[in-house]
Amino acid sequence: MKYYIIAGEASGDLHASNLMKALLLEDPEAVFRFWGGDKMQEVGGTLVKHYKELAFMGFWEVFINLKTILNNIGFCKKDILEYKPDAIIYIDYPGFNLRIAAWAKKQNFKNLYYISPQIWAWKEKRISKIKRDLDALFVILPFEKTYFKEKHNYEVQYVGNPLVDVIQEAIQEKDDFRSNQKLDQNTPLIALLPGSRKQEILKMMPTFIKVIERFPQYKFIVAAAPGIDFEWYQKFLKGKSVILVQNQTYSLLKNSFAAIVTSGTATLETALFKVPQLVCYRSSFLSFQIAKRIITLPFISLVNLIMNQKVVSEILQNDFTVERIEKELKSITESEKREKQLKDYESLNQKLSAGGASVKTAKSIVNLLQNKI
Repeated sequence: MKYYIIAGEASGDLHASNLMKALLLEDPEAVFRFWGGDKMQEVGGTLVKHYKELAFMGFWEVFINLKTILNNIGFCKKDILEYKPDAIIYIDYPGFNLRIAAWAKKQNFKNLYYISPQIWAWKEKRISKIKRDLDALFVILPFEKTYFKEKHNYEVQYVGNPLVDVIQEAIQEKDDFRSNQKLDQNTPLIALLPGSRKQEILKMMPTFIKVIERFPQYKFIVAAAPGIDFEWYQKFLKGKSVILVQNQTYSLLKNSFAAIVTSGTATLETALFKVPQLVCYRSSFLSFQIAKRIITLPFISLVNLIMNQKVVSEILQNDFTVERIEKELKSITESEKREKQLKDYESLNQKLSAGGASVKTAKSIVNLLQNKI
């Protein structure tokens, strides 16, 4: 069968690549055409656009790039019509994907969505489009199945969280990170995860770098985003005693004593590696003002949302200062708060214990397309 897959960011590229591998096991004749990244390319198929051309975040940032986004939507529709896939698989990235899905439904394409739009956080009115335009929705957070059923009378399939399998595999792999980076085996490492898009990295890195000077007893290592050149980071790192690594985030986390993480999927990844962390986020003033009037969630990090309690500290917008980060970092490296966070991580792992998300989703997709369900 022919699959057209749309993933618009780094995490989507990771999960889509694993889904593609699982689909090939269920459907050895599978052919892929996709919007995504390097990991999907490694599996095989035709890359239409790389996600680094698509990653616009924040209300204001989307507005000023609206022409590019609309051009991409038009191009995508044309490309789908020419390819004529048996199914379109959408991976998260709802602003773009739901627009394509609405159009594709009218063209009688099969619409399958993996990793749900987070309508429980904001834009809940999207449920009408989800019900109207999707043939199946596969969710990865344990509370989402109940949310969709009880609040919207909509059946979804909870397949488990794909990060569970990905990270368990990474933990078991042989690791030479310290020796490769010429680091002493006893030097405690602090991971800096400033985000996957240039827009957010520009806002996070200057403050992250200032924090380093206050913790000379640790070695700080920055995880560079896939698709962003090393040279681009040098404006922040020049003259600083900081190591920059790329495509080694998991190896870094395996060896880290603590982490400072920009909100997003990385917060959950860090927790699954059992690394104490603090979560930071800063957007443009206009985007933040709009967001705080729309989003009513008590937390922004996936760790806290899944646990429905404050497990990790969240430092946002005007609170995002060197002094605040210094205080919180000390608390997860020097106090009992570190042990409390690690204990809460164990509970988080239990909530997400069901693995095999990619395999379950692939089986359901193939069965659906073969009219077995």
